[in-house]
Amino acid sequence: MTDTAMTDAAPGAHEAGLTAAGFARITGAILDAVGTVIDGKPDAVRSALVCLLAEGHLLIEDVPGVGKTMLARALATSVDATVRRIQFTPDLLPGDVTGVSVYNPVDREFEFKPGAIFASIVIADEINRSSPKTQSALLEAMEERQVTVDGRTHFVPDPFLVVATQNPLEMEGTYALPEAQRDRFMMRISMGYPDPRSEALMLRQRDTVNPLDQLAAVVSADEVSDLIAWARAVHVAPAIEDYAVALAQATRGHSDLRLGASPRATLQLVRAAKVWAALDGRAFVIPDDITALLAPVFAHRLIPTRAAGGARGGNAADAIAVILERIAASVRVPIASRQ
Repeated sequence: MTDTAMTDAAPGAHEAGLTAAGFARITGAILDAVGTVIDGKPDAVRSALVCLLAEGHLLIEDVPGVGKTMLARALATSVDATVRRIQFTPDLLPGDVTGVSVYNPVDREFEFKPGAIFASIVIADEINRSSPKTQSALLEAMEERQVTVDGRTHFVPDPFLVVATQNPLEMEGTYALPEAQRDRFMMRISMGYPDPRSEALMLRQRDTVNPLDQLAAVVSADEVSDLIAWARAVHVAPAIEDYAVALAQATRGHSDLRLGASPRATLQLVRAAKVWAALDGRAFVIPDDITALLAPVFAHRLIPTRAAGGARGGNAADAIAVILERIAASVRVPIASRQ
């Protein structure tokens, strides 16, 4: 099948009655709706939607007050999904996240009381202010979409997205996320400060009105499930898959990295690229989709050597950014053959 033929419909898309153009139109409406709340941050809004439709999770690292929680709430409202917010603090317990079994004296048996994790979109606010033990309460739900309490399995809603926010590590009272926890997040982004025009507009518009109160749902949760299924069927050529694997392999053998990208990272890179392509109205992935997502998907999983900037006091984020740029430049980009 040629790329031109795949532009109209991905495999299995006809059953859902959805085309590439229709997918782009619906998701464009979601992006526009969330953009009315999050001024001047289209890249952050797009990344959040990619994680939702690629069945991943999003980690937002930035200073307080730049709209991290507002982004998650706006996305939940626009897709008419249930949303729960968990404020992570040093005294938060794992049971507060997953839920606990409570003895019912009337029925003389234990019954499960669901925790805050049981929502379609879960906001884990300031996740790195809680202990690693509490952070780990999210691991099973994020990977397997279920929670096991006292030997019983309870499934989380579908769709399911964890949007975690964390403050920079140099801020007081923070714990670094373990490598296993970071690897569960499909992407890590930074909101950054708004530009002067957007900040001035925010002052005028939000003096008396909360923009979330004006936001209406664009699609239902069931329609989101249809979008997820359609994006999952977006075509990825074997050459593109080999390209993603080559990029991951390059991180594992790089002399300036002591921890490279995991196989989960490669899988999530391709899944995110499918949604990225679909947002542009294509039913096939191109190399530019992979490279556009390389840093958001890989960077938080990599650990540089001390010599490259991994020592305490060094700027590891800048070092990793440079390393990824060099890797992207060194790995051969596949070129489509002309029929």
